[in-house]
Amino acid sequence: MISRRTLLQTGAATAALAQTSASKGTVTKASFTSTRLFPGSVRDYWIYVPATAAPESGYALMVFQDGAGFINESGRFKAAEVFDRLIASGDMPPTIGVFIQPGVLPALNAETQQARFNRSYEYDGMGDRYVRFLHEELLPEVSKLHKITTDPNLRAIGGSSSGAIAAFTAAWNRPDLFRRVLSYIGSYVNLRGGDWYHDIVRKTEPKPLRIYLQDGSSDLNIYSGSWWMANQTLALSLEYAGYQVRFDRGTDGHNSNHSSRVFVESMQWLWANWKQPIVASKGNPKSERQYITDFLDPTSDWEEVSSGHGFTEGPAVDKDGNVFFTDVRQDKIHKIDHATGKVTLFKEQSGGANGLMFGGDGRLYACQHKKRQIVAIQPDGREDVLATDVGSNDLVVNAKNEIWWTEPAQHKIWYTDGKGSKRVVHEGLDFPNGIILSSDQSLLMCVDMRSKWVWSFQVMPDGALANGQSFYHLETWDYDSQSGGDGMTMDTEAHLYVATRLGIQICDAPGRVVGIINNPQNLQPSNCVFGGPGLDTLYSTNREKVFRRKMRRKGFNSWSTSKPPQPRL
Repeated sequence: MISRRTLLQTGAATAALAQTSASKGTVTKASFTSTRLFPGSVRDYWIYVPATAAPESGYALMVFQDGAGFINESGRFKAAEVFDRLIASGDMPPTIGVFIQPGVLPALNAETQQARFNRSYEYDGMGDRYVRFLHEELLPEVSKLHKITTDPNLRAIGGSSSGAIAAFTAAWNRPDLFRRVLSYIGSYVNLRGGDWYHDIVRKTEPKPLRIYLQDGSSDLNIYSGSWWMANQTLALSLEYAGYQVRFDRGTDGHNSNHSSRVFVESMQWLWANWKQPIVASKGNPKSERQYITDFLDPTSDWEEVSSGHGFTEGPAVDKDGNVFFTDVRQDKIHKIDHATGKVTLFKEQSGGANGLMFGGDGRLYACQHKKRQIVAIQPDGREDVLATDVGSNDLVVNAKNEIWWTEPAQHKIWYTDGKGSKRVVHEGLDFPNGIILSSDQSLLMCVDMRSKWVWSFQVMPDGALANGQSFYHLETWDYDSQSGGDGMTMDTEAHLYVATRLGIQICDAPGRVVGIINNPQNLQPSNCVFGGPGLDTLYSTNREKVFRRKMRRKGFNSWSTSKPPQPRL
């Protein structure tokens, strides 16, 4: 809901809270030096501990960036006093507050050298580095002193300006750690790519987040964008995607005048119904172009099918809809019975099998990178060797059992007709990885893992690849131009599904990302395939696990060809 609140209402909320009798919590100051994520950086931080004893499961948690301004007893926010009263009134649970300053790398000689100031690097960056710093470095120090819950529904994060986008980015990347976001005059502009959120929120499968936004019409309008327009656009994107969102609009500029006046009410809204879990929406059913809901079955989420492996890869579907996958590190191939979900061992000592795909002849084609060969495995496990003395990673098979495969380290795509010959049909991609054919088998797609591109080639009658273009544009974090693109699959509507660091990205036929499916359990996918008798269940290999979920789209088998529909341009 996007709303405007009057100062009279806000003042009433603050006045009512001021009447609440509350015991005073304690605030202690500490310093922390990062050794890994922001090496050498030093920062102050403050820990607020309520007078209330910790629940059995631990205190709730709220983290503030630019914490000194929020915890200052003589400042505008007076967060400790507000925490005392909100906890006493029951408007928020007993909560540990962690108020953190941005890091500074001290100069070796303060008299002649300048320090390095990390604020924009830490706060405006669009990846998971800052939230990893919190989770892996700083918060474990706090947890040594105080028991903090691991329930993300009871963990919030907030800030102003760049500290606000830092809060949003932390929760966006790790909703398993934070699910409540407080954002004042947020810098959702192109300082380090923050305007990306206006688009990516609309494309990505909704996450379980509750977000409070505030901004004023006189906010900054400079080289990197308009803060006022950016906050409005983000609010509309969140509303479009069905999030629990409130946007309080004012007239102030880039300051804390408005945010400090609404601090109490915004905290009350953020923590409202805190005993109830925050759940992800299924998208906005009123939106005519909520693409992700066109793909995902609203009654289905990721289901864990198998775990305990070394590294899962190469999912392939047989004629009955069962899915086979490799465990590269344990040198095995496993089979998932789609009907029962039972996982059985299909082949030991697989030759280092990685990429797999079934052909129309019922054989399972495999890249054996240890043996440096391409093979077709019979149902009884016997192997027919099709190409030798070749590096390989992933492969694709067409209706005539011709094969193309990638050799990433040598920047090559290979081809064989399956009758003993082999040849390189393309060289030059930095790291060619996943590979797939269109449903009519006229186009071959190959992802360059070390870029943001999936290439599209025209398949010639002799298996050659021609007229290549860096066609599909994948989404990446600002600090990394590499998508991490790996295995791929396609549906009958010519949408390409690419396993990437950000999730399984869905591209339409013209080459645009129209949806991103969240990674299950925050595990990066290596590959994906449609399985089940109706080919309407998406299977995903994710490190040591395999997952699946019901979809509204269907895949197709490599041995059946059909012309895809003409795309909407």
